Amino acid sequence: MDTETKRGTSSAPASSTFDATDRAILDLLLGDSMRTNKEIGEIVHLTGQAVGARVRRMRENGVIEGYTLRWNPAKIGLGTEAFVTVFLNSGTIHAAFLAFAQHDERVTQIDRTGGEGCYLLRLRTASPEELNDFLQEMLKYGNYRVNLSMGRLKG
Repeated sequence: MDTETKRGTSSAPASSTFDATDRAILDLLLGDSMRTNKEIGEIVHLTGQAVGARVRRMRENGVIEGYTLRWNPAKIGLGTEAFVTVFLNSGTIHAAFLAFAQHDERVTQIDRTGGEGCYLLRLRTASPEELNDFLQEMLKYGNYRVNLSMGRLKG
């Protein structure tokens, strides 16, 4: 999800209970989700308990869908990141392919795509050799095109 979507510029209408203070709390959490309710409260002039109630309401209303963390996969030996466009051999193999991809720990994301290809996979592996092993296993389902990440510039 990109930053603009996170910050609420989607086409969905805002809830009538979402006010400027909620927006300030949300912006503070988007900047650093590890902030405590007390820290946020000091900035928006509320008690930590009041901030907690507003955050809880935002979660219940679907404004806050979850929390995430940034990490450096290369620091733990997962320095190869690839994006694989998958072209399946037939329409009857989707379920088998999805079972394979969903249960493989090297696959970190699966998107169904329209246009060129059937799926876009994001993989993290320890080495190009491990990536090649995955691609060899995948050949029984179809063909692929690989793009290697040369470095994250945003996100």
